[in-house]
Amino acid sequence: MAITGAADLLATWEAGLAEAPAGRALLLHRTARPDLDAQGLPVLPVGAREADLFTLRRALFGERMQVRLGCGACGEDMEFDLDAGEFARSLSGPDATVVRVGEDGREESVVRVAEGGWDVQFRLPGVADLTAVARAADPRGALLARCLVSAVRDGADVSADELPVPVQRRIAEAVEAADPGADVTLNIACPECGQATRAELDIASYLWTELDAWARDVLLDVHLLATAYGWSEPEILALSPLRRRYYLELCADA
Repeated sequence: MAITGAADLLATWEAGLAEAPAGRALLLHRTARPDLDAQGLPVLPVGAREADLFTLRRALFGERMQVRLGCGACGEDMEFDLDAGEFARSLSGPDATVVRVGEDGREESVVRVAEGGWDVQFRLPGVADLTAVARAADPRGALLARCLVSAVRDGADVSADELPVPVQRRIAEAVEAADPGADVTLNIACPECGQATRAELDIASYLWTELDAWARDVLLDVHLLATAYGWSEPEILALSPLRRRYYLELCADA
């Protein structure tokens, strides 16, 4: 991943102001993966997107992540640090997928369940898949039908709605093992009452909050330096953060 410059990051932030959370997540993912086009990003496995966003976060703001969470039992505020690099590595699953080329020519990650006369191949869901089935009457069934590549029992093809519950459960287990980053959940013990609280870590939302704070600080820097020196925004953004800070200190001392 190429390190994005300040001007490009500000453009991403500006575009995201008018977007819902899903649109902001896509903008951030596009920043993390400039090698992929807009059609390729939403079909990546969800865990792959989360890993890309963790990588972007580490490149922009470092390894240390501060997290604040309310205890579900006693309501006490809990604050703790996460190591973004170590946490991201813990989410990588076993190499349980095979790669195939889909009908649109794109590579797809597929898990295989082969036991008890069954041979099932299931594509790891991407963000586009989850979005498409979110409002279905039966989201689980809709996702199964959407991502099922093939299902064969004793040599005969079987449709998605004919898969028995035990086989569906094995598919879910295989997907979870192959793509653990798709569901990033924290389990934190409260230092006050000792009870554990489970909470989802939404890296897209977390990263957007940081980007928003960074952008507003940078724009303030631009305003102060433009006022003091008459420089344009591109000229100020071309300065390194260290040199920008030095000029701001000179302004404060003047």
